[in-house]
Amino acid sequence: MTSSLTSVSLVGGEWVIWVLAAASIAALAAAIDRVRLLRAEARALAGLRPAFLAALRGADPAAASRALAAHPGAAARALGEALSRRGDGAEAVSAQLFAALADERRFLERRLLWLGTLGNNAPFIGLFGTVLGVIKAFHDLARSGAGPEVVMAGLSEALVATAAGLLVAIPSVLAFNVLQKSARDLLAETEALGRRLSVVARAEA
Repeated sequence: MTSSLTSVSLVGGEWVIWVLAAASIAALAAAIDRVRLLRAEARALAGLRPAFLAALRGADPAAASRALAAHPGAAARALGEALSRRGDGAEAVSAQLFAALADERRFLERRLLWLGTLGNNAPFIGLFGTVLGVIKAFHDLARSGAGPEVVMAGLSEALVATAAGLLVAIPSVLAFNVLQKSARDLLAETEALGRRLSVVARAEA
């Protein structure tokens, strides 16, 4: 078993760097996709908020529906579901809102799992490449009988994998945290509007 693992390890860690490069491209694509989506959702919510609040103050369900139709997005979908239960009372409005927000959370945070997973594990993948490189360097030294310069050159190349892992992990974690906060802020603002809708429904009961 040991000899088999050693044979596999002697391939070296260069292939790990290519894996990290491919993973970083996928992470960049996911981040760009979420940035575009969340910006569009934020603009839709910014336009929806004043019109929806005005409709609530005027107790005008038709105006609220028009505001939701004029600013489509995750917030409009969740609030639209809640508004559809307005005649059933505040509890029904709240229950429908929370169910809709759960659906929209999955929609907004889609692909963020990839960023978080890569950010947490890329350093370990890079370290794995470094370990493979170190094994190969010492094996080459044992076979060649050359001086420590051979090992040093191999070790310096092996450490590139660790650096690559950190280079991929840091932006991935940063993007994950920023995008997740943006999604949560959007959902929290939508929930605040939904709670105001519940207050109106309670007053009408």
